[in-house]
Amino acid sequence: MTPERFCPHYPAPQAKRPSAWRMFFSKRRSWLDSLYARSYQMKMGEVHLPGVDLYMVNEPALVRRVMVEEAAAFPKHAMLGDALRPLLGDSIFTTNGAVWQRQRALMDPSFEAARIRHVFGRMREAAAAMAQRLRAVPEGAEHDVEIEMTHVAADIILRTILSQPLDSGGAQQVFAAFERYQALAPRLMMPAFFGLRWLRPWWQIRRSRHAAAEIRALLAALIRPRFDAAKAGQTVIEGDILATLLQVRDTKTGEGFGFDELVDQVAMLFLAGHETSASALSWALHLLAHAPSVQERLHEEARTMFDPDSDDPSAMKNLALARNVFREALRLFPPVGFLARQSAAGCTMRDKHVPANASVVISPWLIQRHRELWARPDEFDPDRYDDGVAEMSKEDEALPVRESLRRAYLPFGMGPRVCIGAAFAQQEAALILATLARDFRVEPVPGHVPEPVGRLTIRAENGIRLRVFQRRGGEGR
Repeated sequence: MTPERFCPHYPAPQAKRPSAWRMFFSKRRSWLDSLYARSYQMKMGEVHLPGVDLYMVNEPALVRRVMVEEAAAFPKHAMLGDALRPLLGDSIFTTNGAVWQRQRALMDPSFEAARIRHVFGRMREAAAAMAQRLRAVPEGAEHDVEIEMTHVAADIILRTILSQPLDSGGAQQVFAAFERYQALAPRLMMPAFFGLRWLRPWWQIRRSRHAAAEIRALLAALIRPRFDAAKAGQTVIEGDILATLLQVRDTKTGEGFGFDELVDQVAMLFLAGHETSASALSWALHLLAHAPSVQERLHEEARTMFDPDSDDPSAMKNLALARNVFREALRLFPPVGFLARQSAAGCTMRDKHVPANASVVISPWLIQRHRELWARPDEFDPDRYDDGVAEMSKEDEALPVRESLRRAYLPFGMGPRVCIGAAFAQQEAALILATLARDFRVEPVPGHVPEPVGRLTIRAENGIRLRVFQRRGGEGR
């Protein structure tokens, strides 16, 4: 079934590549502002700035080379680590090499399939709390779903990692602090691209570090009692992810995470996990509000296939449309729109020499809207993931969906550094979308058009406001 032909708004690309001077000022607001028309068609591009050589890689074979086949030769970018370290410390998001390998090995057991299924009941409690909050919203009132999705995603992370629910005040505090950090991040990173590190205003650096410290202090206060109890040999809370992180040991040294290292990892899980899920779910609701027939089909699926009182996660497998709506939201609005790597040594890509220490950027935002890799690339169509033949590029018209997804779909990255929480996020998203579609209906607010901005994640600069209605007694519309 073909849904409404809805193409959500996104920043109009400039007709030609902007000058370095214009790029400097536009990127300070949003990474998306520096894109131009050819960005969505090129296989590889290059920009030489005073502080960095930047290569944008869109061709699937080259993307696979950078992220899978030669991943060790393209580590996480040093500038990214510098920008995120005040917030995430030396976590698996910022480290490279042997340090990253040790940390990833210690983290993996917490996100095995059995562990994710085990925390489903905690996810369900957070989803039920979200539904209860929405029932208090006046019928048809405007509601900023970005704030609501941030609340429920943060609540899920806190419940599943730390066995702590998140109250409304805490959600607002985290949301406000992360918004400040997000807004400042491009402003603090951009001068380095132009060899102007000294241009970073001290007051912005101070505000950024204060926002990071505020969030980390909240997490450290929750972790410390359990860390000390585990060190003393006392019984720890079972059933959450922190319990696994406290128990896991390095197979070579027998050592586990130290306290500061544990705070780093939990900060990464909490902030990266809740922020990316909140972003994708907010855009998913925006898309559903503008595609009422899809929303009604999702309501019917949730009504017949989803039991909100069940702690059995296997039912999530029946929510095919919920999963596809989330997939399509991730394609159109990937939470992390740009993945920055750094070439460890000089190499050749296509006909270009890439020098050592150059910035190699893989952009899910561009690849997943690429004019030669997707048919109707800007259109919302969750049915494109159904079995059968996809309408893909001109050169790959008969490409099966599974092959298309392998080549040109990477919202969670790919290769050894693929997102550790991908399965967690998909289970969470199916649960939240089913909970919402079963009991609520959302409609656009006339005149309100969310404006995507690319900072640390892709959010709406002016929020995503929707009108919220409760469904009563099996109501369709």
